[in-house]
Amino acid sequence: MSKVVILGSSNAIPTREHENTHLVIVGKERMALVDAVGNPVLRLEQAGLDFNDLTDVIVTHFHPDHVSGVPLLLMDMWLMGRQRPLNVYGLSDTLDRLETLMGLYNWGRWPNFFPVVFHRIPAREMTPVMDCSEFSICSSPVCHMIPNIGLRIEFKQSRQSLAYSCDTEPCEAVIRLSGGVDVLIHEASGAYIGHSSAVQAGEIARKAEAGRLLLIHYPTGRFASGDPVAEARSVFPGEVELATDFMTLEFDGSLAKL
Repeated sequence: MSKVVILGSSNAIPTREHENTHLVIVGKERMALVDAVGNPVLRLEQAGLDFNDLTDVIVTHFHPDHVSGVPLLLMDMWLMGRQRPLNVYGLSDTLDRLETLMGLYNWGRWPNFFPVVFHRIPAREMTPVMDCSEFSICSSPVCHMIPNIGLRIEFKQSRQSLAYSCDTEPCEAVIRLSGGVDVLIHEASGAYIGHSSAVQAGEIARKAEAGRLLLIHYPTGRFASGDPVAEARSVFPGEVELATDFMTLEFDGSLAKL
């Protein structure tokens, strides 16, 4: 059975209870981390996952609240003796910057470093990213301040699907990416450049005919305001929830039960 674990749910300003938004897709064959912030090894352990099982990392875009943990993840894996290759996926703009960042750490001179294989994703809608026996992932460019991608995951055994908007203004690409999914995870930072409000997320979910809406990347702590769930429910007839840290979605044939 495949599952998705929310490792962080906050917007760019985290709190003790809400880390920056990132998540992990877990199967028996592959485990794919979507973005990496804070201390990824520790975060995976807190979620009951073994970082040694990580096979893939998808980097959506090069903003610190989505990519800052990648150097620490790579270094910690190296220091703890990893030898297996790690696949890293992202747009060319994103991976070029990531390689430049790692170059500043002089990682080319870290002795006996494990192989890191970069996969540059074309900036086209519904581009295949990775495929295994349990799930497949495709990406589409979304409307943010810098090049960015949203994701769609198809779970083969349960025939269920999930879409993740990542950081984006409301756009047709997200509607197409999430068309008919069982679960849409959509950001709810607020109605300003490069982002969406909870109401706008609800409108996207309704237009996409998603079965369920999880709001993520929302203001937390002292910056939280209003009732995002109620706001999304005002325009979306399906189930709406706030994504929370360590929430687990199991794709076993039921409606992506918690």
